[in-house]
Amino acid sequence: MEKILITYATRPLGLRIAKLLSASFEIEKTTSDEIPSVLRSAYTAIPRGQNPTYAHELLKLALDKTCQYILPLGKEEAFTLAETSLLFEEYGIQVLCPPKELLAAIDCLSDPPADLRLNLLRDKKDMISGEVFADSEWNGLCIVSDSGDDFVLVTV
Repeated sequence: MEKILITYATRPLGLRIAKLLSASFEIEKTTSDEIPSVLRSAYTAIPRGQNPTYAHELLKLALDKTCQYILPLGKEEAFTLAETSLLFEEYGIQVLCPPKELLAAIDCLSDPPADLRLNLLRDKKDMISGEVFADSEWNGLCIVSDSGDDFVLVTV
């Protein structure tokens, strides 16, 4: 079974996406938030996305945990990882966020309501449902419009 590393996994959005993906993936939960002592065995601490060593720390962790995917749920994390995605690809790890050229222009929704359907797109295919979205131009966690041609990035 493939592994996905999820950041901000202690937040409601992180918990929700981990639950949605748990049938198809092994989940590695990470966070830059403080981890309560009772949860330390379930989560790995990581630096904040603005930290200069962030990308290297995440690469090391993903390699140590043999993860094939990284899903950054923080917008600052997405910016950092989008800039270094080539480094991850060299090691066979795909960062699931829009490319840096598109990231600043993409509409973003923080902490969406639980009744909105989440899609995790990778190469035009939803990793949750298997549905194909031919109009998607980027990878990442999003909400798709009813028409299937508008995509809004989802973050914490």
